[in-house]
Amino acid sequence: MTVSVKIMPNSLKGPHVVVLAYDGLCTFEFGIAYEVFGLSRPEMGECWYGYSVCGIEPGPLEAAGGLTVSVDHGLDVLAEADLIVVPGWRSIDAEVPRALIDALCAAHQRGARIMSLCSGVAVLAATGLLRNRRATTHWRYVASISKRYPSIKFDADVLYMDEGSLLTAAGSAAGIDLCLHVVRGDFGAEAANSVARRLVLPPHREGGQAQFIHTPVLQEREGIRLGPLIDWMRQRLDEEQPISLLAAKAGMSQRTFQRRFESTTGQSVGEWLLGERLRHARELLERTSSLSLDDIAAASGFGTLATMRHHFRKRLGTSPGAYRKMFAGSGA
Repeated sequence: MTVSVKIMPNSLKGPHVVVLAYDGLCTFEFGIAYEVFGLSRPEMGECWYGYSVCGIEPGPLEAAGGLTVSVDHGLDVLAEADLIVVPGWRSIDAEVPRALIDALCAAHQRGARIMSLCSGVAVLAATGLLRNRRATTHWRYVASISKRYPSIKFDADVLYMDEGSLLTAAGSAAGIDLCLHVVRGDFGAEAANSVARRLVLPPHREGGQAQFIHTPVLQEREGIRLGPLIDWMRQRLDEEQPISLLAAKAGMSQRTFQRRFESTTGQSVGEWLLGERLRHARELLERTSSLSLDDIAAASGFGTLATMRHHFRKRLGTSPGAYRKMFAGSGA
């Protein structure tokens, strides 16, 4: 059975997001872009994202899953876009039409941002805009596309890459992380958190987080046993948490505790605590203006501002002060 879908634009007054559609459209990535940018969100007001879909070829367009997609706009709408989203391309090595390449390059030169999801990076690569820039895509595609575009600095180990006007996401679900990252930059943390709650997702995963871990799903027995301890650890990020104390609370030897914690979470205890402390520090920087950076370093368990600054630069590529300026007080 084939289902016909008519994609309607909205008329909101915020940044204009245009999502590409084509024969062989990857519906999951397309749906991500629509869910984040295309839905009308009354709580955000009229300045939320405007949304359109651009058919790169004459329709109706055949999409994955037995869907037929009809759209109102062609490549001309890219001239009005503030953000262009390229869903997963029909194949990582499929040819990209010259007309699309030219339209994307013109939009980028005009100042539009371009974002690819999963194999959509093939379109960005074909434009030449990623030459000598960093990018990511699904780990399965990195080797093959790197051979075709050796000047692009691919990283197979991250969820997404933000190069300013060019943004790339790894596997399909990492597209959600990148879209929320864009919302955070455009409208602030509270707006991104609101969208994440609607999606029943955590507000953010770090862009530097690995694309996969070997044991992504909690083993039921270990999850039940370690879950309360993990909650306890989160509530005391400002305190020292030596392995000896944690193992005793879990009723395990230190060696057994470390092995089972890593099996359950996919991270060592130290890595997990660092990630949680960074998350907590980011939330305090976003939501408070009265706390000093020293207070936030202490409340997050870093002890000193110098230590917090070191980990921000190493993991996030910025300083706590710059992060606060970027995100605090920029609500929708």
